[in-house]
Amino acid sequence: MTRLPQIALLSDGRRLHLQDGPIDLIVEARGWADEVRAAYDAAARRFTGLLDELCAELPELRRAALPAACSLDGAVARRMYAAVIPYAWDRFITPMAAVAGSVAEEILGAMLDVATLDQAYVNNGGDIALHLAAGEHFSIGLMDRPDRDGVMRTMRIDWDGAVRGIATSGRHGRSFSLGIADAVTVLAATASQADAAATVIANAVDLPGHPAITRQRANELQPDSDLGARLVTRAVGELSPAEIAAALESGAECARQLFDRGLIESAVLRLCGDMLVIGTKDINVQRSRPLVPENAVDA
Repeated sequence: MTRLPQIALLSDGRRLHLQDGPIDLIVEARGWADEVRAAYDAAARRFTGLLDELCAELPELRRAALPAACSLDGAVARRMYAAVIPYAWDRFITPMAAVAGSVAEEILGAMLDVATLDQAYVNNGGDIALHLAAGEHFSIGLMDRPDRDGVMRTMRIDWDGAVRGIATSGRHGRSFSLGIADAVTVLAATASQADAAATVIANAVDLPGHPAITRQRANELQPDSDLGARLVTRAVGELSPAEIAAALESGAECARQLFDRGLIESAVLRLCGDMLVIGTKDINVQRSRPLVPENAVDA
């Protein structure tokens, strides 16, 4: 039997839900009704078969990216490769580090190809591709830890800034992490770039060899993991304030380097209740509802 993706409007009548296997997207577009309808139709068309495209090249996508000619064929696969290749010169990274952001970016692009919209986002599990027309702005909420409810901080993204991608990585996310960050949220020019950078920075928030950190080989937890036998974080015990600060500073130094190279616009690093902000974006520290005020999504 042919597998069909699940495509339906949510109960609010404004947002579109697209789900196929591990890909689970929330899409919202704002503008004239006919334009929004055309955008949603385009999103559904492009989404259908997208997972099969990725699966056809999955073995190559799970291999270490090498700074050479890209051998991948699919548009999303090639975007994944392009997003991680800036990091491939001095560390192990596979195109899978940018898969969620690249998928979100592809669906948003399909929408914008056919419709003129005031605002739109594609949220792939917290990795977000964003469109803002002139005069528009967007707010995102930052959970202190993505695996539990808690106080949120908010960040505002304006139409005249460079940010059009948001991504979060860390040890509580859907993928394995080599580091100990509760969460690292990155703002960048595109969702695929943000996704790759969030992975790299989250890996850098670390205390190598610390006895309070439990690690396990990735392929013991998931035999086909792109991380192979590399040790991934499973639990973090009690850390002193100085140790938390040291781990965050390790990640912050990585984020500063990426900022200086123009690979990110901003990063927010969180560990054990402490937070560091790298870049130019202001954060409002305030209590906020967990999800979707008028034009906000969580990351």
